[in-house]
Amino acid sequence: MNFTYPKNEKLKSKITIGLLFSEGKSVSKYPLRLVYCADTAVDAQKIKMGVSVSKKHFKKAVDRNYFKRVLRETYRLNKHLLIDSLDKPYAFMFFYQTKERLSFEEINTKTIQLFEKFIAQNTKKED
Repeated sequence: MNFTYPKNEKLKSKITIGLLFSEGKSVSKYPLRLVYCADTAVDAQKIKMGVSVSKKHFKKAVDRNYFKRVLRETYRLNKHLLIDSLDKPYAFMFFYQTKERLSFEEINTKTIQLFEKFIAQNTKKED
């Protein structure tokens, strides 16, 4: 199993990010939210992932950066759940949406639940 988060998996395309916000679907598991859409780029990686923490909830950049780091780490450790269930390329945006300062363990369990909810929602649509 490959537990990396290489540069080619990072969501950087402004066009794709705009598409996520305009046409993307969403799955939530408090306090996390996953916005996703099928990636139509020619050189599409199986997954493109971006993370975001609201400036509204965390005024200091140090705090936002800490939670972005935690989100990237939980994604890195649990991305095999997504990769094993996907049949086409997807772009994801991963949000932390609360003022609460949850521990790494709590965020990790919520991430797993969120990914499982996404998988259940997508396999249901394909049947």
